[in-house]
Amino acid sequence: MDRRAAPAQALPGAPVTTPPFDDCPPRSDHVTAYDKRHFVTYLRLLEAAKEQADWREVALILFGLDAAAEPDRARAVHDAHLARARWMTETGYRDLLEQGRK
Repeated sequence: MDRRAAPAQALPGAPVTTPPFDDCPPRSDHVTAYDKRHFVTYLRLLEAAKEQADWREVALILFGLDAAAEPDRARAVHDAHLARARWMTETGYRDLLEQGRK
């Protein structure tokens, strides 16, 4: 079941600028409105992966999810969004190029 996060708040552990998110991003062969809203999130996830950041810290910073309190959900949200971010770099960008030509 997907849950929406509250909009970013200036509270400890709250995501700073991440828009509301689903636990799992849409599975589509095309770039979705959700993907467009989460470009910055995806870039941050890719950068964190490149730097080999601990997924628990990334889940807390980007999604406001405490891996100690909700380890399964925090890991699933992190991994699903990172997979979608990688899809964007490998395949999804082509869809954006096509949309730009229309």
